Amino acid sequence: MELIYKGTTKDVYKIDENHFVLQFKHVLSDQGVTSHNNVGTTTEIMNASHSLTTYFYKRLKAIDIPTYYLSSNMEEATITVKPTTLIGNGLIVLCQFPSANTLWHYDQDGHELEDVVSISYFEDEHQNDSIAKSILFEKGILSKDEERSLELLSIDISNFVRTELAKKGLKLHEIKLKFGRETQNGDLLLIDEISGQNIIAYQDTKYITPLLLDKIILNK
Repeated sequence: MELIYKGTTKDVYKIDENHFVLQFKHVLSDQGVTSHNNVGTTTEIMNASHSLTTYFYKRLKAIDIPTYYLSSNMEEATITVKPTTLIGNGLIVLCQFPSANTLWHYDQDGHELEDVVSISYFEDEHQNDSIAKSILFEKGILSKDEERSLELLSIDISNFVRTELAKKGLKLHEIKLKFGRETQNGDLLLIDEISGQNIIAYQDTKYITPLLLDKIILNK
């Protein structure tokens, strides 16, 4: 395999024109790292990220949600994916559900709204300020049709993850989704991790750390 990109948490290898491999790796093998107020060894965090990402992508694939996922090797902590290109600098879609005590979680008659989701766009994972749809259009990052498709796809994915968490008694508050375009045809695809690194969830009022989320979802 040819090494294409060496990252902080994952390396990317090319098998052929249609298959790339993401290698989840140890960042600091003998030290702890902090993520979302959770401290764990890098091995624990890597394994949790890989196992949860595999869990969610397999289920999204089964219901025909377009993703770059092809297969996963649990022993080697790798995921084989389709070749994709980033949207802009790596467009992030932030999907937020209201907490139980917010007013907009209920309709005018006081009934709880189950599928309310707020969508925000960020040019890349390092940006703190969201970007308006009009700017996405002006910069040529997305067309209006693509933006609408991406919004609907984001809602479908976030509601799916929300349902999966609810089966374990958890409430999804926030999830960050990253999208790319399939290299061969330009189709929009979900890419990158779906793990405790980009999910904020609660059990009643208790925040669920990334490592605990992995244990609860996968019954570890």
